[in-house]
Amino acid sequence: MRRSAAGKVSVLAVAATVLSIGAAPPTALPVTPPPPVKEPVAVGYGGAVASVDADASAAGVEVLRAGGNAVDAAVAVAAALGVTEPYSAGIGGGGYLVYYDAKSRTVHTVDGRETAPRSAGTDLFLENGTPIPFEEGMTSGLGVGTPGTPATWKTALDAWGSKRLGTLLAPAERLAREGFTVDPTFRAQTAANEARFRDFPASSELFLPGGQLPVVGSVFKNPDLARTYATLGRQGVGALYRGPIARDIVDTVRTPPVREGATRKVRPGDLTTGDLGAYRTESRRPTKISYRGLDVYGMAPSSSGGTSVGEALNILEGTDLAGASPARYLHRFIEASRIAFADRGRWVGDPAFERVPTRGLLSQRYADSRACLIRDDAVLTSPLAPGDPRDPVPCASGGTAAPTTFEGENTTHLTVADKWGNVVAYTLTIESTGGSGITVPGRGFLLNNELTDFSFAPANPAVHDPNLPGPGKRPRSSISPTIVLDRHDRPVLALGSPGGATIITTVLQTLTGVVDRGLPLVEAIAAPRASQRNQTTTELEPGLWNSPLRAELEAIGHGFRQNPEIGAATGVQRLPDGRWVAAAEKVRRGGGSAMVVRPAGR
Repeated sequence: MRRSAAGKVSVLAVAATVLSIGAAPPTALPVTPPPPVKEPVAVGYGGAVASVDADASAAGVEVLRAGGNAVDAAVAVAAALGVTEPYSAGIGGGGYLVYYDAKSRTVHTVDGRETAPRSAGTDLFLENGTPIPFEEGMTSGLGVGTPGTPATWKTALDAWGSKRLGTLLAPAERLAREGFTVDPTFRAQTAANEARFRDFPASSELFLPGGQLPVVGSVFKNPDLARTYATLGRQGVGALYRGPIARDIVDTVRTPPVREGATRKVRPGDLTTGDLGAYRTESRRPTKISYRGLDVYGMAPSSSGGTSVGEALNILEGTDLAGASPARYLHRFIEASRIAFADRGRWVGDPAFERVPTRGLLSQRYADSRACLIRDDAVLTSPLAPGDPRDPVPCASGGTAAPTTFEGENTTHLTVADKWGNVVAYTLTIESTGGSGITVPGRGFLLNNELTDFSFAPANPAVHDPNLPGPGKRPRSSISPTIVLDRHDRPVLALGSPGGATIITTVLQTLTGVVDRGLPLVEAIAAPRASQRNQTTTELEPGLWNSPLRAELEAIGHGFRQNPEIGAATGVQRLPDGRWVAAAEKVRRGGGSAMVVRPAGR
């Protein structure tokens, strides 16, 4: 019986089977594919894929089994996530890709972050000198940046891929055309956006079929996106940056198609076809630090992920986390995160516009000058002032703090390895859950609201803010795709997560959980999380909030607030015997999907 990319029995195959045995097909009840099975961990050979969605992971495994490499599979997974996770990612957004090349044993990165229109100034989100309400930036054309995801695919495929784009988009195109099974997470995310979607006819028609929320267990189809993918497959990703699709994007941004009678104030943006045509990805040197004899590679600015994870690890290098009690481990992790975020807010922005002291932020000398602020019997005060990586002063605590600005928390991450040992860690996003809320009419994808990651106004007027808008500027991100190599430059671990600014702390906690605490990757991902981002209180998931550890930490001065769910990580790990482990969430976002090409034992 024919199966779809997700391993589900197709409607056509069921009907053909019924007819072949001479029985009359049902006339009233549609055949609904069973939901795909999600497994949070898989072990085996031939390559591995981990994502939040079983259909998407299956698309990657399909490509690997057909002889594709890790980059090919990553594009296929990302395209499928644009179908099944349209509120987190898609061709209307951007992201960052980190790639390990097994042949040369080197790590490369692609910055596919969205850019502001060339007309944008520091006053992009100001009106009469005052920041506009965040909601008016979030649900608007004003918050839409030039998409970078399609260009990221082209850059990666041109450099390291082995298959045609059309071949790699085929599983996602099929999924959009034939549909996928709605799960509770998809319905809940739709419900959270219902009011916004109803104000935009194209969004309402697509995501509220028949004017109603999609029913769990029903089949959700997106024929417009299938046609868009088919166009990109035939013509290349340039079809999104020039020609009819580009004009449709620009028209949607400049004149948002709002429902007649809607009371929502929807501001237009100033994106042009020239902005789309001028978009380019940036191939950046990855960040790199040494931790416990391993080399940790991450994403350089415009993302703050690599510098912040790297600085925090350097701060933690001097602490025996393996032998620490659970309370001391969490205390040290929280304080290292606090310091890294204090420095991030002052120093990190788009390097095309800002002088980012990346080398200094990642130096062990600077980390040591900051680590000496940490005490085991007290808690640092937030917001903590930044240090100066250009001239480190041990234990300096003066200066003016730059508070952490808001970042949307809905993104998605995928991790892929192939049989040759190549590895991809790729995080992509449209910013808020549902992005701008605005679907490009007839094209089947939502536009991002990524420009809201800029500071609307200086976070602190007394301190230079490197994250103010500018013409063609990339807003700062926390996206942290990370690849870890051993001393022989062979991959040990790759991981990443969605979650806005909590991405940094999720990656840091997961990585130290594996390297220092000795947890299996799937357990390190599942462990209850804490997230401190230079704020007066640290966020805790329920597993820590309800733990005796909270009282232990409160006794030395920590303050906490509860967050029901932080991040949704995925990763792959290479075992000493050559097997791959793919791991994803057990519960968060309904659980993730880990798959390998050839499971161990088969």
